[in-house]
Amino acid sequence: MFENLTDKLNTAFKKLKGHGKLSEKNIETGLKDVRLALLEADVHYKVVKGLIAAIRERAIGQEVLSSLTPGQQVVKIVTEELARLMGSSHEGLCLTGNKPAVVMFVGLQGSGKTTTTGKLAKFLKGQHRRPYLVPADPYRPAAIEQLKKIGIQSGAEVFPSTQDMDPVDICRDALHMARQGGFDTLLIDTAGRLHVDDALMSELGRIKETVNPSDILLVADAMTGQDAVNMAKAFNDALDIGGVILTKMEGDARGGAAISIKAITSKPIKFIGVGEKLDALE
Repeated sequence: MFENLTDKLNTAFKKLKGHGKLSEKNIETGLKDVRLALLEADVHYKVVKGLIAAIRERAIGQEVLSSLTPGQQVVKIVTEELARLMGSSHEGLCLTGNKPAVVMFVGLQGSGKTTTTGKLAKFLKGQHRRPYLVPADPYRPAAIEQLKKIGIQSGAEVFPSTQDMDPVDICRDALHMARQGGFDTLLIDTAGRLHVDDALMSELGRIKETVNPSDILLVADAMTGQDAVNMAKAFNDALDIGGVILTKMEGDARGGAAISIKAITSKPIKFIGVGEKLDALE
C-alpha cells in the first residue's frame, strides 16, 4: 500500500531538497509534482485540491521561507498534512452497549463482505469473544452457503438463514437467538448493493433500525479508485457508518482509495484485508 505514491513523492522531495533557498516559485513547482503524485495514486481530484491548498498555505509561510532547511520543511508539512488527513491514531471496533454488540457489514457486491465477516469473526475469537454470524443476503445464490463454510473455517456459529426469508426478519431473529445463546457479538453480512439502488439502501436503514448496531463497517475494494468517493459518501449519508474496512490491499500499491474515502467520510479505516485467508486482516 502507498508504494507508488511513496516513490513519486520521494522524487518530488528530492527536487525540493536540492534548493538551498526556496522561493514561492520553487514551492509551486514542488506542489505540482506532489499533486501529480496524488492523482496518479488515484486519489480523488477534490481531495487532492483540498490537500494541496492546505499544504500551500503552510509552505509559503515563514515556517519554510525563513528555515535553514526549507526543502525538508516542505517535506515535513506534506507528511504532516497526509497524516492529519488519515487520522493520527487507530480506532478499533465499537462494541459498546447492550449485548450482543451488533456489527453490520455494508458495501458493493464483490467488495469482499462475506470473507471479511469471517476474518473479523476469527479476529474476535482471538480476543476471547463469541461471535455469531448472520447471512442476511438471500438474493445472491450461494451467499448463505458461503458464510456457513466460512463459519466452519473460523470456528464461529452461523444463523440458519434461508433464501425465502426477508433480510430484516433474518436480522431480528438472529439477534433474538444470539441473546438466547449467550453470544456477545453479532456480525451481519448484508447483501451487496449499488449505492444508487434506493430500495436496497432503504432496506439497510430498516435493518439498522431493527438491530441498533454498535458499529457499521463499509467494506470497500481498494482498487475501486475514483468511484470510491461517491460510493463511500452515499453509504455514509444513508447510514452514518462507523468506519471502513479496505479489502484487496495486496493487489493495489497506489493507496488512493484509502486517502479518498477517509477524506470524504471523515471515518476511520479500521482494518485492511491483505489476502484471501481468514487471518489476512490487519
